[in-house]
Formats: sequence, C-alpha cells, structure tokens
Amino acid sequence: MVNQPYPPTLNYPSYEVDRVTEGVISRRFWAYLIDLVVIALWVVLISIGIFFLGIITLGLGWGLFFALPLTALIFIVYNAVTIGGAAQATVGMRYMGLRVIDPRTGRGASPLSAAVHALFFYVAISTFLLWACDVFVGFVRDDRRFLRDLLTGMMIVRA
Repeated sequence: MVNQPYPPTLNYPSYEVDRVTEGVISRRFWAYLIDLVVIALWVVLISIGIFFLGIITLGLGWGLFFALPLTALIFIVYNAVTIGGAAQATVGMRYMGLRVIDPRTGRGASPLSAAVHALFFYVAISTFLLWACDVFVGFVRDDRRFLRDLLTGMMIVRA
C-alpha cells in the first residue's frame, strides 16, 4: 500500500457519503464569507501599494487605480492556488473544516479544475437564476454537490 501512487478509488456507501457531507452547505457559506474577507484584504493591500507608488512617481502611479477592477482575477487565482494546492481548501474552507476531493479517486483537485470551478461560481453568482439552480441541485442531491461541482468533477467533504 505504501508504494501505490494514488489512494484507492472512493466507493462510499450511502451512509458514508452522508457522514462526510453532513453540514457541508452551511459550512461552504461561512467559508465563502471568510474567503471574501481574505481577498478584500489583498485588494486593500494592492490599493495601498498603488497609493504609495503614486506618491513616489508624483501621481503617475495613480493611473493603476483604473486597473484595480482586474483584481477580480485574484478570486480565480486564489481558488486555483489554494484548492489546487496541498491543503485542498481555501483559507475559509480550512477554517470551517472542509476540503475538496475528486470523488472518483479521492485525490485533490488540480489547479486548473479549481480555477474553472471558481469561474463557474462567479458566473453563476452574477445572475440570481443560475446561482439558485446551482444551489438547488446541492440541496436535492444526497452528496450535497452543487451543479458547478458536478461540472468540474469535484466534491466538498468535511476534513
């Protein structure tokens, strides 16, 4: 077992799926709020950096404030690095005791699939109807996987 490159495939019986996904939806909500605070801190730090760069360059650096909306990409990079990394979870997910796995293999998600997952989330949350459909799927499924989880082949479980 030590020399196997990957953990065995997860074939959870239904009672086991209920155990590892119990309370996941509410924990995901709180984890998202924590992640918003973490990302907001990054944006504030970038803004402070631009402000001081503007002072040093006698106002020329303040033109970078027009590029500040591009910091929305920080959300996607943040998810790709944290979910696709060794911890398999964002800061908020770790705090709430969650992690992301591939339900077929039990391994963590790749950075690319984590970035696509985040992109699907931000596209869905931009319109109420898509977001409502996404969340509704999670409430009716036994494994509590949202639509974006199904599309990217991910599963959020309790760590």
